[in-house]
Parts: sequence; C-alpha cells; structure tokens
Amino acid sequence: MPTICVFGNSSPQPGSPDYEEARALGELLARAGFAVCSGGYYGAMEAVSKGAREAGGHTIGMTTPFYQLAANAHLAEEIPTPTWQERLFAMVEKGDGYVVLKGGTGTLLELAALWESLNKRAISPRPCVAMRFWEPVIECVRAVERERRGRTWNEFGAGLIQIVSSPSEAVDLLIQSFDRR
Repeated sequence: MPTICVFGNSSPQPGSPDYEEARALGELLARAGFAVCSGGYYGAMEAVSKGAREAGGHTIGMTTPFYQLAANAHLAEEIPTPTWQERLFAMVEKGDGYVVLKGGTGTLLELAALWESLNKRAISPRPCVAMRFWEPVIECVRAVERERRGRTWNEFGAGLIQIVSSPSEAVDLLIQSFDRR
C-alpha cells in the first residue's frame, strides 16, 4: 500500500472549509487504497487523518517533542522524531507520493524541501500534487529559474509538482501515477 504524505496548516478548525477539504482528501486517499501520513497534530493534519480513518484507512503521524503537543486521536501509527527538522525530512522520505494543502510558512518550508529533494534527486521520482493555492509561489520560482538558467534550461520542476483544484483531482492524479508504474 503506497503512503501519501500530506502537508498542511495546523490552524483549520472542524467545520471550516480547509478542514473539510483535508478530511475529504483523507477519505478519498483511503478509499483509493493509500496509507495517509501527516505531521500528526491538528488542523489539516487531524482532518486528513480523520477522513482516512473514517474510511477504514491506515494513518501515520510524524511527531516531535519540539511542539509539546499530543498527537491527534485519528492516528493508527505514530512515528516520533527527535527534532522538527528530522520530522520534515522523515516525511519526505516516508512518502511514496505527496499532497500539499493550503498552509503558511511551515507548509511552504515543507513544499520547498520536498520540491528540492525531488529536483536534486535526493529521493527517487514520486508524484507530488499541490493545491492551486500554491500556484503563484510555484510559478514565481519557475520564472526565477528560467531567467537564471536561460532558454536552454527546461522548466524548473516541470512535472515534479502538479497543481490541482480539489481533493478528488489530487487523488485521481495520484492513482494515475501509480497505475503507470
């Protein structure tokens, strides 16, 4: 069973649009046969875990003492890491694929670490989708890289990150990616 790591904001509250989007994503991933890995705490991490568990899926949470928080109640498996930096790279390593939900600077850091790990081939090629929220950031980085590298360079990160508009589109792209393997 492939593991999909989901990165997202810790702020969304139950019932909010961002929370419900993450919960729906978790449900769809579990129904498609994926295990779901998250940062293990609250907000989008809790929501994606809740959705996956409600659909009978396996949920994994990467935690660290740095945050001084208890893991959310929807995890089947908790993997503690010593530091928040090790937690980030453990999630990148753990994933067979990724979804990057709406978020703040922490999620931006996760997106950047994941993108660079894929770009530098520090990890093997894996499917990665990001919600449309991240499109301006991704396009900005691509524009800087095109300018820096010139016309001979192919699109920075072309094909490494797919932009999606919904949880169902994200899961469809992940399913297609794994079907091609």
